[in-house]
Amino acid sequence: MIAIDLDAHWSEIRLRAKEIVAREPALGTLLNETVVERDSFAECLTYRLTRKLVNHSASIDVLHETFMDAFVQQPTILQHIACDMIAVNERDPACPDVLTPLLYFKGLQALVCYRVSHYLWYAGRTEFALYLQSLISETFAVDIHPAAQIGHGILLDHATGFVAGETAVVESDVSILHEVTLGGTGKDRGDRHPKVRSGVLLGAGAKILGNVEIGEGAKVGAGSVVLKDVPPHTSVAGVPAEIIGKASEVSPALGMCHKLD
Repeated sequence: MIAIDLDAHWSEIRLRAKEIVAREPALGTLLNETVVERDSFAECLTYRLTRKLVNHSASIDVLHETFMDAFVQQPTILQHIACDMIAVNERDPACPDVLTPLLYFKGLQALVCYRVSHYLWYAGRTEFALYLQSLISETFAVDIHPAAQIGHGILLDHATGFVAGETAVVESDVSILHEVTLGGTGKDRGDRHPKVRSGVLLGAGAKILGNVEIGEGAKVGAGSVVLKDVPPHTSVAGVPAEIIGKASEVSPALGMCHKLD
């Protein structure tokens, strides 16, 4: 992973927020409370996301403490989030800057919250991690098991209906559209969910079921049902999915072209 200069990243976010406040005063309260008045990138993330998750059964103070503790104890989380923000800005033509996904894009917001739940899971706080998973699902319509392993530089575009099971693995630099399922095929326990390698593009509504591997730089067409391994740098589509050709790009996730070759 290329190290992100978090100080420079945070400065860019604050500058962008101040520019928006000057241009659109109606957003002053949101941006001042979320960004301008915060002392750090970690505090900004915590303030924005805990206030979206809180409900009548969750203490805002407990959530705030949990998020800040995760960011302090495992600072690589902030690096991964910064990479995700940059990925969204670079790959989504509807995203004008790195601040916008933090404020408005629930795919990025859900990933931030998942990263905290993942930290909790491996810190032995599994019950609270599952509770946070349920809040994420209710708030963002994104259901990622806290034990799932997700790399950095992820674009979770639109995000509604995305599901990743307990033993799912998504490597770095992957782009995923809405309604994608990384699920199991039955009630077997153990390693039972998909492994998605780097550079992969998963089209909207793709269902990948079982402990199958989507090879590096592969492309899965929208609406496909994948039940077997996909070789690297190939395009697959259909129900069930079959190989239809070679992927035209080394890393389809970065190009975001959904045409199948």
